[in-house]
Amino acid sequence: MKVKIELVKSPIGYKYDQRETAKALGLKKMHDMVVVEQTPQILGMIRKISHLVRVEEAQ
Repeated sequence: MKVKIELVKSPIGYKYDQRETAKALGLKKMHDMVVVEQTPQILGMIRKISHLVRVEEAQ
């Protein structure tokens, strides 16, 4: 199953590891959107920056 992740809040002002997590997911700018496969690693990354992103199931 795939998930669609959109960066809705800027990671500026948050901890370094949270900024790097957003970058590792491929989210560089505000409102960037990526579709990735749902794995335990990806879900952990999403949980870490859940306050910065919007997540939906992709078709």
